[in-house]
Amino acid sequence: MAGGGLLLLLDDIAALLDDVALMTKVAARKSAAMADDVAGMTKVAMQKTAGVLGDDLALNAEQVTGVRSNRELPVVWGVAKGSLVNKVILVPAFLLISAFVPWLITPLLMVGGAFLCFEGVEKILHSLHQRSKAHDPVQEAQEARAQGLAQSSVRQGKELGMDPATYEQQKIKGAIRTDFILSAEILAIALSTIADKPLSEQIAVLVAVSLGITVFVYGLVACIVRMDDVGSWLMHKRSSALQSLGRGLIAFTPWLMKGLSIVGTAAMFLVGGSLLVHGIAPIQAWVENAITPQGGAIAAIVPLLVHVLVGAAIGGAVVVLLKLWQQLRGTASTH
Repeated sequence: MAGGGLLLLLDDIAALLDDVALMTKVAARKSAAMADDVAGMTKVAMQKTAGVLGDDLALNAEQVTGVRSNRELPVVWGVAKGSLVNKVILVPAFLLISAFVPWLITPLLMVGGAFLCFEGVEKILHSLHQRSKAHDPVQEAQEARAQGLAQSSVRQGKELGMDPATYEQQKIKGAIRTDFILSAEILAIALSTIADKPLSEQIAVLVAVSLGITVFVYGLVACIVRMDDVGSWLMHKRSSALQSLGRGLIAFTPWLMKGLSIVGTAAMFLVGGSLLVHGIAPIQAWVENAITPQGGAIAAIVPLLVHVLVGAAIGGAVVVLLKLWQQLRGTASTH
């Protein structure tokens, strides 16, 4: 009897192990299928955000340029960490908003777009004001070396009556704020492609997109800001071809940085304006019904011009309103 009971027990254990093995196999297949689905959806989401990714790259590369060379990578890493924190906040926030108040996404993106356009107008006005003032580049360079800062931070800090080190920290914080708005748009676009999927898959795709764009953007930004160092390294090689390539990189880097500054400013109006236009029904309807069907260059260029014009107009209006508000507060405080 004891032997028979033991055999029955062993038989039950064997049957249980077979069931566990079968369920594990099924679960593994389902997990693999889900992983394939998530990978496919992530690829689609990344493709749809490609345009914003380009603007994100230009804006962030432009924001961290002008930093002293030995601090470029630490600054890029600092902004990248801030970008990850942004996405830790944004992913659950977008999932909650999408689940309970989906109508709120567009107004929030429009607020972000208005802020980007405001910063763009401020940047242009500051650049025009800066050109009208005389500078002493030699003195600024000496102060920059003494403080371990970028020469541009010394100059612009003085213009604003700020300590240059404080100004540089504010510049980094500004880069993180800009990243927050761009990340919000990227995640909103990504979420729109998977709105009908289960919550677990939405979370997986948004996390994958967040990590992917952070690594891509800031990895490429790090490469861009260290391009001159690569050129210097190549110039010490024995090969004359490599030396020529190194000289070319060193000569090209300042022009690239200037180009990124222009593209980054334009991207503020392109991204901010597109967020605003998508929330202004008459303008969006006109673009979709009158411009897009024409195809070709008109369908490609005119919407971008509309985004820039709307962004510049609203950004300028925000600047004027803010200046009026500051004047009113100043007048009220004197009475």
